[in-house]
Amino acid sequence: MRAFIALPLPDSSLPALVPLQRQLRVGRPVPPENLHLTLVFLDEQSDEALEALHGELLRLRVPAFPVTLRGLSTMGGDPPRILAAEADASPPLVALHKAVTGAARRAGLVLPARRFRPHVTLTRLGRGDSTARSPALAGLAGFHHETAPLTAFALYESILRPSGAEYEALAVYPLIPT
Repeated sequence: MRAFIALPLPDSSLPALVPLQRQLRVGRPVPPENLHLTLVFLDEQSDEALEALHGELLRLRVPAFPVTLRGLSTMGGDPPRILAAEADASPPLVALHKAVTGAARRAGLVLPARRFRPHVTLTRLGRGDSTARSPALAGLAGFHHETAPLTAFALYESILRPSGAEYEALAVYPLIPT
């Protein structure tokens, strides 16, 4: 099963992000219900491995915290595959990333080697999409949004469909209210 661990964004962030997606005028926007900040991409994992991971994630005790989104960037190589809102690598966010990565390793998962670059994917770019020619992009470089304190992270299954990826939360892990 293709899986990942992520922070779902609160509904209160949608009024800042959905209009931003419309202004970009490039790529295929990620549906609002799929907007998230990936903590760890797990790639393909067995049900048994995900069960072991679930047990480890249940043990984590992490306080709730907000995330600051600041600026836009392209990612995924050359040509880029996504256009994203960058997230500040705040100490609480980095600590949660390290905690879930540690939990995955304790569960015996072998993780793909990826640098943690916190972001929220806004649009997926196709071969013909040129972000360099999007006049809206330059005008949105100063984008800034702080979320409400995030209350949970989740283990998701990623189901690839011709229409795009669909995400299903397999388990949700609450963060400790502050």
